[in-house]
Amino acid sequence: MKVLAIEDQPVAAMHLLAVLRSLGHETEQARNAEEAWTRLTQGDYRVVVSDWHMPGIDGLELCRMIRERGGGYVYFILISVNRVTKENRQLALDAGVDDFLTKPVDADELGMRLHVAQRIIGLTATVKQLESFLPICGYCKKIRNDEKYWQEIETYFSQRQGTRFTHGICPECYERVIVPQLTRMGVDPELLKKPNQEKPTASS
Repeated sequence: MKVLAIEDQPVAAMHLLAVLRSLGHETEQARNAEEAWTRLTQGDYRVVVSDWHMPGIDGLELCRMIRERGGGYVYFILISVNRVTKENRQLALDAGVDDFLTKPVDADELGMRLHVAQRIIGLTATVKQLESFLPICGYCKKIRNDEKYWQEIETYFSQRQGTRFTHGICPECYERVIVPQLTRMGVDPELLKKPNQEKPTASS
């Protein structure tokens, strides 16, 4: 996986990068949250391993920024020099943090976290792909919504996107449906295709 490591302490950064690369992951380093944010907006990183306490934007705020941005899911592992307390853990979970580690980072512990991250990222990708399919009836063309009720296509998109529809008849349906109906009514369909002509007026 492509992992972005964020650590402002040079020695700790070298250790973290060495561990990540020894685990077989493509890894890049950011020295602070601001640099990390720039890299995240330019590259396709699916995992972030970040120090908690950093000058300027800390790890929690960076995680909040990532969650608010949306897009593909980014698995966020937070590293702290101190053991995470119950209060801090809840604060981090509320910010969107997925997992925690303490310094110095243990290779086996980080490896297990990344294994879970890879599995969750794969599952989220599968769910996103399934959500991209829209169930539609092959006969009446109604669409099944999230509550598994079938709706007219106009109602479905109007409720979700505010789309307003105007109705017309495509050329194929005109020939297949309308022309036979007009013929049965004794109306020549060709007359409807001719533009209206103004009736001549009597000259004085």
